[in-house]
Amino acid sequence: MSSARWYSTCQSAFEQGVALALNLWPALTLAVQNNWGGADSADKRDWFAGAVVELFPDMSTLSPAQLQQKQQKQQTTTTTTTTTTTAASGGLEEPDQEDVEAVLLQVMLDEFEVNVDDDSAFEVAEQVVRVRGECLRGKFDEVEGLRRRWEGKGGEKGKVVFQRAEDQDGEETDGDSDEGSDEEDGEEDVAMGEAPALVRREKEEPEVDEEGFTTVSRKRK
Repeated sequence: MSSARWYSTCQSAFEQGVALALNLWPALTLAVQNNWGGADSADKRDWFAGAVVELFPDMSTLSPAQLQQKQQKQQTTTTTTTTTTTAASGGLEEPDQEDVEAVLLQVMLDEFEVNVDDDSAFEVAEQVVRVRGECLRGKFDEVEGLRRRWEGKGGEKGKVVFQRAEDQDGEETDGDSDEGSDEEDGEEDVAMGEAPALVRREKEEPEVDEEGFTTVSRKRK
């Protein structure tokens, strides 16, 4: 197998690992099951996985020298703090666990109107960064572990969808051979165990003035 094809395989494994981690996140599963992100909540979860993947440089597009440099960093440093600014715009910096956690929390709030006030986002971010590190070294133990957990909870093999962030309204792109999402087959989301502590943003009641007119205010982002 050529080097380019090998790292394309590593990138696909990373994408699948991110999708699995998000599908196993109880907070996100609960939000999807209850359509807190709207009728397209399941599609938003697929897009969410793509958005997380896009934080990291695509391994299949890096030069051998760049890949070697990243592999050396992974082997010698596990707590280096980096920023997502360059990576998110197609650069070479690797986001760290805190960066990923911040994105997870922000998307949950913006897209699903959910405040996750436990440590589950931290744990998912930790999984994502760990999967990234292994895939850079050509190892897939963490991805396989997540896959076994998914299948053990009743998830169908090959039914975890990854969708690139820029294609939220387009076709879904899956890391494995996939016939479509669970929702397309008319299947319900799989229950993922006890839900974590969640706080949904309450909708504000309309204000009525003395003359009986309703005051309308836009939701702040």
